[in-house]
Amino acid sequence: MKDKKPGKTKLILVFLSLTSIVIMLFIPMKQAVVFEYQNKGEVLAYLPIKENGFFKIKYTHSIHLSDVVESYKVTEKSYIKLYELTYEDFAIGMPENASNGEIFEQKDGKYYIKNMNRIFPFFDLRLGEVRANHRIISEGEEYPLSYYIEPGTWVRIKAKKINLIEALKGVNILGQ
Repeated sequence: MKDKKPGKTKLILVFLSLTSIVIMLFIPMKQAVVFEYQNKGEVLAYLPIKENGFFKIKYTHSIHLSDVVESYKVTEKSYIKLYELTYEDFAIGMPENASNGEIFEQKDGKYYIKNMNRIFPFFDLRLGEVRANHRIISEGEEYPLSYYIEPGTWVRIKAKKINLIEALKGVNILGQ
């Protein structure tokens, strides 16, 4: 009589292989700042980032035509913390002072609000079509968002771990 163990071994190997593939495809593994289409969850682009990493969003203010830089940190719970704001003009749309616990400074013709502790699960942004020229800054490198996302698009920005499927659907900003 033949022993059926070789067939069982093959079946177990196939099962383990399929399970490994499913895990690799669907289990979130890579921390990123994700740009999703509106509030639909469709990943348009992402920026791989270290755990508890930092990034900035820089844009040209539509009225003042000067740069504004918002500095963010990804928290342990994958929220986004705004911790600093830098700008050059005090007019329409810009804060005139710091809130409770924050520090307001003026240095070299720029205004800084530091020690901010504004935490968001996500925030929305309409990518500028005319002047804004939104850029994301990571590790000293600037990446114009209009290279990856069509200007005028409403995006939801969040920090989260993405899986391989999401990574393949979106554009890796660092990979361009």
